[in-house]
Amino acid sequence: MLFRDAFKTSTRSLMRGKMRSVLTMLGIVIGIASVIILMSIGQSAQDLILGQVQSIGSNLIIVIPGAPSNGRFSSPASAQGIVITSLQERDVNALEREPSVDMAVPEVRGQGSAVYGNNNVNINFTGSTADFFAVSNLGKVSKGQTFSKADVDSGNHVVVIGPDLANTLFGANVNPIDKIIHIKNVSFRVVGVLEKGGTGAFGVDIGNIVVMPISVAQKQLLGITYYNVIVIQANPSYDINFAKSRITFALRQDHGITDPKKDDFTIQTQADILSILGSITSILTLFLAAIASISLVVGGIGIMNIMLVSVTERTREIGLRKAVGATNNDILQQFLIESVLLTLVGGIVGVTVGAIFVGLTYVVLSTFFSIGWVFAFPISSVILSMVVSGIAGIAFGIYPARQAALKNPIDALRYE
Repeated sequence: MLFRDAFKTSTRSLMRGKMRSVLTMLGIVIGIASVIILMSIGQSAQDLILGQVQSIGSNLIIVIPGAPSNGRFSSPASAQGIVITSLQERDVNALEREPSVDMAVPEVRGQGSAVYGNNNVNINFTGSTADFFAVSNLGKVSKGQTFSKADVDSGNHVVVIGPDLANTLFGANVNPIDKIIHIKNVSFRVVGVLEKGGTGAFGVDIGNIVVMPISVAQKQLLGITYYNVIVIQANPSYDINFAKSRITFALRQDHGITDPKKDDFTIQTQADILSILGSITSILTLFLAAIASISLVVGGIGIMNIMLVSVTERTREIGLRKAVGATNNDILQQFLIESVLLTLVGGIVGVTVGAIFVGLTYVVLSTFFSIGWVFAFPISSVILSMVVSGIAGIAFGIYPARQAALKNPIDALRYE
């Protein structure tokens, strides 16, 4: 039998039981759509995270207290909540003397409640210098101004807040500038409101951010003398890796470290951070796709089950076809084509459903949520889904097709 004739016969057979064919394909449709959706969402999340990190500038170097971790994905002790006091004011002074460093901006971080009148909002606050706004790339202020070096040196109780926090505390129609808020029972005057909110690099909620002079945050809110992190803007005239090596040398010299294995600080460039984040998100995407692929196996088992039932129901047809000259290969070919057609059509429908869902997700998140969601529809997910669906059709269809091909024509004709 020619392949064209076998294809027509298989198509007519599937069309005779339309509802059964649709229900049989449903498992494949769900499986393919799941793979498409999860891989697309994973890629979108990866693009969003990496885009946010890149947005803060390509010449930034982060210094974190604590010894470097051995594992690539392990974080320094300070990032795990362990208090380490190795970064001090003298380190910033040493770094500012280094020619490859444009700015060295220390930061301390804490949590508390911002109170104005009867409004009370839990916030994460950051204490830093006046250079913080230039280095962190938070954008411009829509009202007022950022605090100055004089505010930091004098320990003035001033803050710059995010637009969402301003709206929550004061309302949409009230000018927040010069209003007094309380954080940990300490009064602060609002001197500036950032122009844009949303989520920034490393998951920072810019809309609810509170930034104050580091001198006030250290002495009056946290009671510490050390820094949680130092963000360095490297001189663009120097190679970033050279700047990193010079910063490492300066800190070792300042800390009296002669053995590199005894470093009490960790230095990361943007390239290091992007590499780690990219690897993590890629692994998570593949993990999610692997979980979704389980539904493909379930759908394939469903196809095998239905095809076995179909073989039993069409036993007399098989016997008749063999009686008039059909070979085992002809019967095998017909049922195998039916199985592959079910999975391929199901794959096409699944890709379509997945693409529609991904598109709707992008529209909803971009329209109603200010998170800067990135639309991503990797072609690799489509190719992978179609290849897997085709393989599933062959793998799960070969057994029923072989069972049909091996039937004895005389026994098949006698089957009731």
